[in-house]
Amino acid sequence: MLSPLLWSDDSAQDIAEYAVMLAVILVLVVGTVRLVGTNANNVFSSVASSVQ
Repeated sequence: MLSPLLWSDDSAQDIAEYAVMLAVILVLVVGTVRLVGTNANNVFSSVASSVQ
């Protein structure tokens, strides 16, 4: 009889963990880009108003 260690496959669990980690990183990156983009837009608008 085969040992359970010979046929146990953890690759699906590893893939799920990487997918969750990737999703968290993407949420952080998108949130940061949106925040920086909004702040940059406000700064450029302020500079443009003061130049005119």
